[in-house]
Amino acid sequence: MLAADKLQLQSSLKQQATALKEKEFNLHHSNLMTVGTQAAVLAGLDITMFVEFSPASNVDWGEDVAMVPRALKFTYYIMIVSAFCANMIVVSHTTALSVLGAGLALRGPDGSMVTATDGLYEERRSVFTTFGIGLACTVGSVVVCVWLILHWEAALICMAIAVFTIVRIYQNYIRIFRRFVFDENET
Repeated sequence: MLAADKLQLQSSLKQQATALKEKEFNLHHSNLMTVGTQAAVLAGLDITMFVEFSPASNVDWGEDVAMVPRALKFTYYIMIVSAFCANMIVVSHTTALSVLGAGLALRGPDGSMVTATDGLYEERRSVFTTFGIGLACTVGSVVVCVWLILHWEAALICMAIAVFTIVRIYQNYIRIFRRFVFDENET
């Protein structure tokens, strides 16, 4: 009787632990899918900014400053292509994590839920960092773009707004990070 009670208790504890890991898996999966979706939206914006952008000819700037628009275009195109590529990396990364992580968690051998959950948790830093790079390059390309399509007065104001946006995004990230950061050794 005592052995049967012990076996039942062990089974119950294992089920509760698996249920808790499943909740954690669903949390990480949902967070990663949200970031993947936002990256897909940004990638669409980035490719539109790449394809539809048609700045004035370098000659329109005048011969004495012909290198300025060339340098601005060079910077713009590098930033917007970098943004697109970073966002596509996030989309592919989160898609692979979703498909392979869920497959392992549901159909893998005993203990796979723990392995899949820990894997999603470990991969999130890479996903978030790459997403941040894509977002920064997208907004950064606007800082350059305004100088290519607007008169200097409007370009200066719009650039200031875009730089302000970059600073606010970063400040918000730092504030939110500090609010929710915790020592994982204490969990």
